Amino acid sequence: MARVIDPGSGDAIGLDDLVDLLATEPVDVRDEEAFASLGPALARLGRNRTFLGELALAELKQRCRGQVDGNAYGAQVLLLRPPDGRFVLRANFWPAAQDRALRAGGRGAYFYDLPHDHNFPFLTVGYHGPGYWSDDYRYDVTAIDGSIGEPAGLRHVGRSRLDPGKVLLYRMRDDVHVQLPPDAFSVSLNILGYDAAQPWLDQYRFDIRGNSIAQVLTSTPAEALVTLAVGADLPDALDLAESFATRHPCDRMRITVLDALVRSGPDPLAALERAADDPSRRIAGHARQLLAQIDPDRTRLS
Repeated sequence: MARVIDPGSGDAIGLDDLVDLLATEPVDVRDEEAFASLGPALARLGRNRTFLGELALAELKQRCRGQVDGNAYGAQVLLLRPPDGRFVLRANFWPAAQDRALRAGGRGAYFYDLPHDHNFPFLTVGYHGPGYWSDDYRYDVTAIDGSIGEPAGLRHVGRSRLDPGKVLLYRMRDDVHVQLPPDAFSVSLNILGYDAAQPWLDQYRFDIRGNSIAQVLTSTPAEALVTLAVGADLPDALDLAESFATRHPCDRMRITVLDALVRSGPDPLAALERAADDPSRRIAGHARQLLAQIDPDRTRLS
């Protein structure tokens, strides 16, 4: 399961107190111990039993203007403060199976039954209600390429619940969980850590039954833009795409560009031939799979 953090015993603090603390703490979110050290501060905010209701009331009075303007999440999330480039503070709502919101929106709207990891670390504390359930797993991200269908090496480590006051650290690209509805409506508070490399780190959905990677959940605006540029046959788009396909540091971007060149480029077979010999096993495997679909009898695939 995710790492359990000692919540400490400090008195309750306000949201502004936590924001001020985060602004002054020189914490590197990539350092597990440093990031874990923020857990007791989150627990102290969790002991403040009025701040979240007051914030919700203030948002309602202004017709949720603060959430409309700055909240990139769905209705499950109340953004506590806008992202500051290092941290995101939010509250998550977890309806129970019998709650009207869940019956109306379905389990998928609240990310229940979705086996996934995270490409960022985050701390969470049970704030209200009994807490959501999780089936917990771990895996070794260094042992995989990230290809769809690849064995994931998931290890089941138990079932847990985010009890009131309990603080957990979900480790980046390490902890995997399948969240399940709580026994009654619940709320959790989060500190999400942000690193500049995060958009280029893959987040995965897993197939638990097959113990494999089912989907790459991460996507960046740049991936959509380069696909659009190649498809629209814009000047210089092909040169840029071919440069990205061979030299971009992110395998996911290179695969995105390769797919765009196959769909819209002048010589799809040449692009696939080059990629099939790429040092990256993920890129080479993707290219060979596409080549096999185009011509199953190609001798290079035998």
